[in-house]
Amino acid sequence: MAADSVSDNAHHAARTVEGSRTFQLLARAGYAVNGLLHVMIGAIAISVATGAGGESADQSGALGQLAQTPGGVFVLWTVVLGLASLGLWYLVQVFLEPAQDPKRKWAHRAVLIGKGVVFLFIAWTAFTFARGASASSSETASDSTARLLSIPGGVVLLFVAGLAVVVIGGVFIHRGASHGFTDSITVPGGPAGTVVVILGTVGYIAEGIALAAVGILFTVAAFTLDPEKATGMDGALKSLVALPFGVAILVLVGAGVIAYGVYCFAQARLARL
Repeated sequence: MAADSVSDNAHHAARTVEGSRTFQLLARAGYAVNGLLHVMIGAIAISVATGAGGESADQSGALGQLAQTPGGVFVLWTVVLGLASLGLWYLVQVFLEPAQDPKRKWAHRAVLIGKGVVFLFIAWTAFTFARGASASSSETASDSTARLLSIPGGVVLLFVAGLAVVVIGGVFIHRGASHGFTDSITVPGGPAGTVVVILGTVGYIAEGIALAAVGILFTVAAFTLDPEKATGMDGALKSLVALPFGVAILVLVGAGVIAYGVYCFAQARLARL
């Protein structure tokens, strides 16, 4: 009985927070700033492919560029607020998951928690830059991998984590190819709707390829016991250059990530919150 009461109170509190107009606006801002970061990451990836730049092709590289621009600190604090709000929004949804098949319900909750944690982590990274410090996603990934490999069973955990990221990448690719992402937005009619669907399709597939590459690097790190192989999004994108026609592939993926970023701008307006 007490457990039911706690559950009801949590559901009521979550519903109250979800209904806040301010919270909804901040969550939509989170989609927009996530779009900005992806546009920058895609541009960095293309510049790396063409030999025109050496920034990290990940969130830390994009945030580092923002920190160096005039007024960049203000933008960084906006990124912090927007992404933190979006992360909290996903965590709030965990308590509002409608009753359905228990396995599907908890699987969906796990996805919501994962999204929330990811956005909160990026918000924390942005907070680090906003305070005047810096952080490298590649170094963080390598350090975390080294610590994981040093504990009993760490190799297995790292391998499983890598496979999980590959699966997430596959889910992104499937959502893009099947237009599954349209379930969470209100698609406008006419040419505007067509453009949004095209951006989402290309963007989700490119994001999925990038995430799958990250997962593969983690599994390689597990097999080789080399934490330096786990370099996050930056290393994953740059590793594409080593493939046949790698430069062209990286340019295409970078363009796709930019498309995903532009889609996120549309998502800020069209998301069903």
